[in-house]
Amino acid sequence: MRVLTGAGAPPAGHDAGAHHAGGHEAGDGVRWVEHLRVPDLSVGTYHLPAGAADPQRPHTEDEIYVVTAGRARIVTPDAEAAVGPGSVIYVPAGEEHRFVDVTQPLTVLVVFAPAERRDPVAQIPSGTAATT
Repeated sequence: MRVLTGAGAPPAGHDAGAHHAGGHEAGDGVRWVEHLRVPDLSVGTYHLPAGAADPQRPHTEDEIYVVTAGRARIVTPDAEAAVGPGSVIYVPAGEEHRFVDVTQPLTVLVVFAPAERRDPVAQIPSGTAATT
C-alpha cells in the first residue's frame, strides 16, 4: 500500500452516489456504485457510514482509492495510515486491506485495473457488516 496526499476533493456536500443508478447497498448503509467498466479498468464509488465495518477481501486487480469525503484509517498487513479528503491510496492486487475507524462517513472513488471481476458489496454475506 502507498498513500499519497494532495489530490483535489469534490465540492462540499457532493454525494458521489446520488446521481448514479445501478448501485448496491449492503448492511449498515455500505454502498457501491459502479460508474464505468471497460476491459482495462473499472471505476466506482464506495461509501462507508461512520462506524461501519469494511467487509472487503483482497482483489485480483490493482486498485487506487481517492478519498473524496470522510475520515478513517486504511490497514494492510504491513502498514496503516490515516486517510481523509484528498488522500490517494494504491493497493496492489492480492494485498489484504480494509478501512477501519471510520469516524466520519467515508466516500471513496475506486479505480480497478484491469476491470474488477466481482462486485465488492454483492460478495458481502447477509447479516455481516460491510467493508471494502
